[in-house]
Amino acid sequence: MIKSLYVRTVLVFIGAVILSLAVSFAISDQLYSRQLDGLVEEQMIRNGRHIISSLQQTSPENRDAFLNGFSLLYRIEIYNSRKQPVYNNNPQGPLGFFGEAQIGSVLSGGIYHGKASHIGRGPYLLIGLPMQLQDQNYALFFSPRFESIETLSDKFRQSLLTVLAIALAVGSLLILIFARYIIQPLRKLNAATRRLAAGDFSVALRSKRKDEVGQLTNSFNYMAGELGMLDRMRTDFVNNVSHEIQSPLTSISGFTKALKHKRMDEAQRLRYLTIIEEESERLSRMGQNLLRLSSLQSGHQPFHQKPVRLDEQLRNVVIACEPQWKSKKLDIELSLAESVLDADEDLLSQVWTNLLHNAIKFTPESGRIHISLAESEDNVTVKVADNGIGIDEADRGHIFDPFYKADKSRTAAVKGNGLGLSLAKRIVQLHHGEITVESQPGHGTTFTVSLPKAGGHSVSN
Repeated sequence: MIKSLYVRTVLVFIGAVILSLAVSFAISDQLYSRQLDGLVEEQMIRNGRHIISSLQQTSPENRDAFLNGFSLLYRIEIYNSRKQPVYNNNPQGPLGFFGEAQIGSVLSGGIYHGKASHIGRGPYLLIGLPMQLQDQNYALFFSPRFESIETLSDKFRQSLLTVLAIALAVGSLLILIFARYIIQPLRKLNAATRRLAAGDFSVALRSKRKDEVGQLTNSFNYMAGELGMLDRMRTDFVNNVSHEIQSPLTSISGFTKALKHKRMDEAQRLRYLTIIEEESERLSRMGQNLLRLSSLQSGHQPFHQKPVRLDEQLRNVVIACEPQWKSKKLDIELSLAESVLDADEDLLSQVWTNLLHNAIKFTPESGRIHISLAESEDNVTVKVADNGIGIDEADRGHIFDPFYKADKSRTAAVKGNGLGLSLAKRIVQLHHGEITVESQPGHGTTFTVSLPKAGGHSVSN
């Protein structure tokens, strides 16, 4: 079995060319043979009538000599009204491919069309024409001595076969060249795919073609770019996870070693234990968030949709977070319209909790947080706004990336693992909604969540 696409393409094209040439040869041969028969027959009838006309104008004693003058061109036989031969210039004898019935038909004014062979050659076209000499009816039969129709047809076929053979050779050569032009980009794609499979995501193919192969090349380049970006994201993700895990583990390890020393008062020991507890809880939360984010991204997170009183849910989240915002003496303002939404209550509660925690973390003491809920015909919109430190423009496009944290110098004192907003965005997308951010450094941040009233769930999205 032929495995090479190039060879198969060439063979298919050559096969198609051969089939086309064979059909063309058969059709051309049939058309030419019929046309040639008709043309030769018409010409012979005209020549025969010209011989008869000249013979009628020739005196009786000179007629044989006149007819003998055509012996190099035609074999001629003449029959009288009694169907008896009166003239024959054929040394080999009568033409003999017609009988009395054919002679009688010609004597009655008909035209005979037939074929005759001479000494094993031919067949030659044979024509019979009626003729009158001195008020007597005669039948003139004649056949050409030059090449037969079959010989002319054979020569035509040979010429046609030669032309078709040349066309096949040239066509095959061109097919070899053009097939390479078609297959070469696929070979490059194959080689590039192997490099991509080996982990080389920098591979890129150049193509100026606008056809399907060019589109395939562009799609491959796009795929390579996307895979490269995913690989970089994976690397960054692993590095971030390692860093986020290493930080609390280092603290826990250091303070655990310090606790082994007996020379330590109770207050200092309690402070160390408190730090170890906080770092352990931080690791636990990060593990839970990682599991939930992975579950959401893979589509394995259970989705239980039911009507949810959104305004009551927001109030409950604010109440649950009261210790955090009270400890910073923050002012919480609520502007909530009564609204019912088809959604997963637990997942949606996670969104509001993450957004509120985020606002509390980045709002200074005695600051203000405003939560609003508005309803339109098709959507509900929730806004969580604070007057905190804000977000730089360069950071806004990345704040929903896992483990991404804005300017470290401005957020060093703020604890977190950078997963909250990633979870929030994925949950909002799961509800066919949209989450956006508006912020200016030093003037606070506003997160806006827009959700369709019909809710939704599509893991593939």
